[in-house]
Amino acid sequence: MNFGTTEILLIVAVLFLLFGATRLPQLAKSLGQSRKAFKDGMREAEEEEAADRARLAPNVTPAQVSAVSDEELDPEMRRRAAEAKTQ
Repeated sequence: MNFGTTEILLIVAVLFLLFGATRLPQLAKSLGQSRKAFKDGMREAEEEEAADRARLAPNVTPAQVSAVSDEELDPEMRRRAAEAKTQ
């Protein structure tokens, strides 16, 4: 939706008629303050969410692959299977 010059002038004229010239700067100031407060609130919410995610994320180190020969691997697999059955 594009506004031309005449539409913008018409809107400004209606605003002057509704609120008066003395009241418009006050309205613009309060609108700017509200916008700033909203942005600050959004930024704080994003920071809290990021902190919660960091706090709740598990600190798991990635598994390390070691060089194991086939002869060593078979007994280790059997040992782990036996452990799993007992738990």
